[in-house]
Amino acid sequence: MTKATQTVHSAVSAVPATDIRDIRPPVEIANPWVWLGWALLVLALVAAGVLLWRWWRRRKNVVALVPPVPPHVRAKQRLASALALIGQPREFCIAVSDALRVYLEERFQFRAPERTTEEFLLDLKKTDLLLRDQKENLEEFLIRCDLAKFAKYEPRELELRELHASALRLVEETEPSLELAGSGVGPGAAPSAPAVHQPSEPVTQNPQLTNRV
Repeated sequence: MTKATQTVHSAVSAVPATDIRDIRPPVEIANPWVWLGWALLVLALVAAGVLLWRWWRRRKNVVALVPPVPPHVRAKQRLASALALIGQPREFCIAVSDALRVYLEERFQFRAPERTTEEFLLDLKKTDLLLRDQKENLEEFLIRCDLAKFAKYEPRELELRELHASALRLVEETEPSLELAGSGVGPGAAPSAPAVHQPSEPVTQNPQLTNRV
């Protein structure tokens, strides 16, 4: 063995066995398209949220700008609808009296529909919501309606139309005046005294149906 061969053999023998390492596994390279997809999804959700919020704000403002229908207008609409029942006395009287009761509750904050006629009239007499003659006429109106509703009394069409006219007249006499409507007071607020429109001409009364509203 030559001297050069011995030198190479010694150098190879001096390398420690632990210096030999295993092959590393392949390194995953992230796909940029996946991150781009997630980013676009997040942006789409954010944009949808912004659009939804703007739509809700716009819708809320539109709803807030729509003025409520005044009680006297709703009452007149109910009374007009009741005329379709003129051929059914009991149903007609129920519709007309309910329209007037609901109107008094909405107009004066006076709870009316849930009470009996006796309870309603007794509590009404203790208030100053209506004038004395209006209270008397309203009492007769409700009593006549109750006769048709509970006592099987069937008034003729002429009397039914008079009941309808009485209810309509009370609504017109107690609806808010133009001054009250322009002052910013809500139509459903209970005023300290009713805004009464006195009729310019005396109303001709039927001798058989006096003191009608």
